Amino acid sequence: MSIHRQYELVYIASPDATEESLAELHSQVATVVERFGGTIERTENWGRRRLAYEIGRQREGVYVLELLNGPAAMTAELDRRLRVIDGVMRHLVIRVDEDLAKDERFKTRRKANTVARRLRRGLPAEPTEQELSRRKQELEDADGGNDSFGEGDR
Repeated sequence: MSIHRQYELVYIASPDATEESLAELHSQVATVVERFGGTIERTENWGRRRLAYEIGRQREGVYVLELLNGPAAMTAELDRRLRVIDGVMRHLVIRVDEDLAKDERFKTRRKANTVARRLRRGLPAEPTEQELSRRKQELEDADGGNDSFGEGDR
């Protein structure tokens, strides 16, 4: 029984990669993912971007992000395959489900602390619409109601 986790795969293809070669590369990734019983949740083509440093005499590359769900063995196979494909200059697989779980725990803890603090003050657990509109008005008043820069702000 393998545990499915969420991963982000980012790879940089050579700048002369065509749409067809990128589609072929995506289909190779999809084949590996399906073979291990995983799924591709989302694919984003970030387009051609300047590299932070030169790789193989190339200064630009085509960045692609894939959000994957699957077992750890799938990432090992993807790593192995992407290393030997000539069209891929660099790639990186990162496990993100752990970070998402940490963020969710932090949000839950912060919400519980806020509710406890409001209850200690004798306020309702959730702010009322009237309280929210009052806070918004206070923020606008503190800002002076002016969104543009004044002479002293420049």
